[in-house]
Amino acid sequence: MTTYPLRLAMVGGGPGAFIGAVHRTAALMDGAFTLVAGALSSDHKKCQERAAEWGIAPDRAYASWQEMLTAEQALPEDVRAQVVSIVTPNHLHHEVAIAALDAGFHVACDKPLTTNSENAEAIAKAAAKSTGLFLLTHNYTGAPMVREARELIAQGESGPIGTVRKVYVEYLQGWLAEDLEASGQKQAAWRTDPKRNGPGGSLGDIGTHAHNLAEFVTGQRITRLLGSRRSFVDGRAVDDDAMALLEFEGGADGMLRCSQVCVGRENGLSIQVFGTKGGVEWRQEHPNDLTIYSADEGPVTRRTGNGYLSALAQSSARVPAGHPEGYLESFGNLYLEFADAIRTGGPMPDHLPSIEAGIRGVQFIEQVIASDDAGNAWA
Repeated sequence: MTTYPLRLAMVGGGPGAFIGAVHRTAALMDGAFTLVAGALSSDHKKCQERAAEWGIAPDRAYASWQEMLTAEQALPEDVRAQVVSIVTPNHLHHEVAIAALDAGFHVACDKPLTTNSENAEAIAKAAAKSTGLFLLTHNYTGAPMVREARELIAQGESGPIGTVRKVYVEYLQGWLAEDLEASGQKQAAWRTDPKRNGPGGSLGDIGTHAHNLAEFVTGQRITRLLGSRRSFVDGRAVDDDAMALLEFEGGADGMLRCSQVCVGRENGLSIQVFGTKGGVEWRQEHPNDLTIYSADEGPVTRRTGNGYLSALAQSSARVPAGHPEGYLESFGNLYLEFADAIRTGGPMPDHLPSIEAGIRGVQFIEQVIASDDAGNAWA
């Protein structure tokens, strides 16, 4: 649907930032956006350096996001940025998002939405009043085989999975198994700082991905949980490991695990869902494969790019079967579909992560912490 690029401004993503470069690549890969402005770092010199690398004009590399919003609004309508991408540490999300929405910009925000429910509700109120659309970039929802799993489960008893009974989701990493933040490593430093990351460490960084994946794939909300969290590294101010027993609105139950101290694990996000007739399994480190289980046959693997997939899964793939695609492309799907929603004036398709998904992610963090603080009581 996109025929010419929308103009994108970015907040965050300066030198040394990981996720900013990911968002830039994803937004530009289909020609749906062009990056025209940015407040890329609180250090204006670093902002200008990154802007030069990314082809942003020097006069649109701003010293602050406040300056950027004001200056961009003052430009002619056919020149100013239309969309603001927020890729800052979590504690800055709400202030930037609210200001951008109030100014009429569309907003794409990295997860989690913010650091507490109060700020999350404030963003939701701003979005409800704004002419701008809002996207939360839970990128794994853009993966073709995650979408295929969702489509199969949505068929209920008429489909191959039946009624959902069990959900197991985990996200295991090992990169914070030691006190990496003490070395000054930028990514570790802010993710283990409760003032910037929020009260959840692994919960906020990767647990929210697992939570979102479970609700997205099953199409059901988690209604109750029993949580536990730990900090294995001495002196760490936030959790680096957490677990939760889950209950879903449709009657299923399950378990969520997230950890950043599993030595040797890289990016082990996976989900298994079992119903009355069969099950599905997806692993992020092998994103093109979806395993389907049934009582009558052995495991069957469906793969990206094939004609037997659902229309949504097929439209989410860019290359023919057998050609690998994954992390960046899943982000790209979100940005491309967001651009199409902007062009048509909305609404957002229901498979794109919304404000509501963001609020629920923040509530998940808070509920696990509350459950753990109460001696592992159900919350």
